[in-house]
Amino acid sequence: MPEVNEGSVVDGRYRVLRRLGSGGMADVWLAEDAHLQRLVALKVLHRRFAQDREFVERFRREAESAAGLQHPNIVAVYDRGEFEGTYYIAMQYIEGPTLKQLIDGGISVEQAVALIRQVLEGARFAHRNGIVHRDLKPQNVIVDGDGKAVVTDFGIARAGVSEITQTGSVMGTPHYLSPEQAQGFEVTSVSDLYSIGVLLYEALTGRVPFEGESAVAVAMKQVSQVPQRPSSINPLVSPALDAVVMRALEKEPGQRFQSADAFIAAIDAAMREPGVGSGTAAFAALPPVVAVPLEEEPEEEENRKRRRLTWIAVAVAAVVGILIGLALTRDTTTTVPNVTGNELNVAISLLQQEGFAVGKVKRVEREAPPNEVLEQDPPASPPADKADLSCSFLTFFCSKPRVTLTVSKGPGSGTVPGTAGLSLEEATEKLEAAGFGAKVENVNSDSVEEGLVIHSEPPAGNTATHGSEVTLFVSRGPKLAKVPVLVGTQRAVAVQQIRGRGLEPSVSEEESTEPSGQVIRQSPAAGREVERGTTVSIVVAKAKKQAKVPNVVGDERREAVEAIRAAGLTPVVEEEETENEAEIGRVLEQLPGSGERVEPGSEVTIIVGKRAAAVPEEEEVP
Repeated sequence: MPEVNEGSVVDGRYRVLRRLGSGGMADVWLAEDAHLQRLVALKVLHRRFAQDREFVERFRREAESAAGLQHPNIVAVYDRGEFEGTYYIAMQYIEGPTLKQLIDGGISVEQAVALIRQVLEGARFAHRNGIVHRDLKPQNVIVDGDGKAVVTDFGIARAGVSEITQTGSVMGTPHYLSPEQAQGFEVTSVSDLYSIGVLLYEALTGRVPFEGESAVAVAMKQVSQVPQRPSSINPLVSPALDAVVMRALEKEPGQRFQSADAFIAAIDAAMREPGVGSGTAAFAALPPVVAVPLEEEPEEEENRKRRRLTWIAVAVAAVVGILIGLALTRDTTTTVPNVTGNELNVAISLLQQEGFAVGKVKRVEREAPPNEVLEQDPPASPPADKADLSCSFLTFFCSKPRVTLTVSKGPGSGTVPGTAGLSLEEATEKLEAAGFGAKVENVNSDSVEEGLVIHSEPPAGNTATHGSEVTLFVSRGPKLAKVPVLVGTQRAVAVQQIRGRGLEPSVSEEESTEPSGQVIRQSPAAGREVERGTTVSIVVAKAKKQAKVPNVVGDERREAVEAIRAAGLTPVVEEEETENEAEIGRVLEQLPGSGERVEPGSEVTIIVGKRAAAVPEEEEVP
């Protein structure tokens, strides 16, 4: 069984140029597609795994998973097949370094955020299509010359919720595994977001959150230890971005970002408002008054002590009065920062930096991205009035109020209602009542009446996000056919054209001076659109009937007249004197001449000889 090498031709189509890389289960080669004349990345399964059903299944799953994902930040799969006992996948060839190579070379905070944001966009598209990658790491992200990050290697991707293998082994790379994946628990799209959090951590700091002497040691740290904050390694990382990373790396899946949309929104908010601020001063407590027991004094000193105590009481009363006056005139309000529009984690961080604690978090369904703060109580000041401090003991001990946040949990989802057979207006109202928008596409239908809904996309009964558009395919009736130009064409050509448009020909003939067999009229007129099966009538020219003029010269008058009438013509008789006895009563000439063809009923003039009148004799003059 020959190995694939430079110069090999795989499956009669892909000419191998050079090796691009090698992994645990496959080699990746640069190859030229001889059919489409383009470069491709050809991933060929190691032959030692070609007989292993599990590896072959993983390899097949990678092709299926990636082939169904058409997105700028996900590698495109062109083809797959079997070749000489092993299997291959032909993919889009992306020329550029891996994200790992860029991180090792050093990148700025802005570059790191921009690249990870693109990875999140690719993951968001995969998750929306039910695909969990399960092995996101910087080696699986390639950055092209334009700075576009593309996610590759869906080798252990799985549709929907994943599971560990039967042997209990965990698939994935330990440094980027989520805690639940490291323990062999259920793996979801939130697990992918943990891995992307590790990518962001590494891109910002140049190192992964956890190192260890073995894969098991690293996995144990993923489960049990809290990572060092990125800003403690790279001071250029803002507090807000710190908070985003730490939330992405929460051990409990429910405490992390629940969608790529939420992760992206948090990153964007952190870059807009880095959250660098100073804390507020606290009021110090007054020292307590300590009562000192008095010893018994001799009687002579009682008056002097009594006077001293009186002065002390007066002084204390004055001080207390001053303090009460200060308390009553002291400002007990505070300015509340505006955190609406921020991602929840960022909002909490911003409030805590200003000395505020977060109270209750209310979650409501809205069109806004999940975890975006919609409202706050107390409201931001300005424009609202300042909030009251929570104070005790004459306002000397005050704290800032707790802020209640109302947070979006996304638009939610619902079942697409059935709309088939409804009018457009009825279908639109039904969709809007269910929380969806409507988009209309008109199509022809031979079975559904014009103006009624044929079907929808997504189909009725499917689950879709509230606020998303449902496409209604509305019938515009049967597909119409345009009547061709037939006048001037020959009968056979016209009939062929009519039938070619799905129409039915009806032919009649009419005498005409036009060439025989030529169409002289049509109905409907050329250019009109009619339903298929409609009859198109054409009138075809046919030659007029003609009569042949008989030869009657020399015939007797009666015979000639009968012969002309028998030919369907009209005889016209004229006489001409003749002195020749043999010509008297016979046809001397005819017009038209013998053998000519004329229309039936045409006149044929014959000239018949008659006896010449006698000339009187002249009398002799004597």
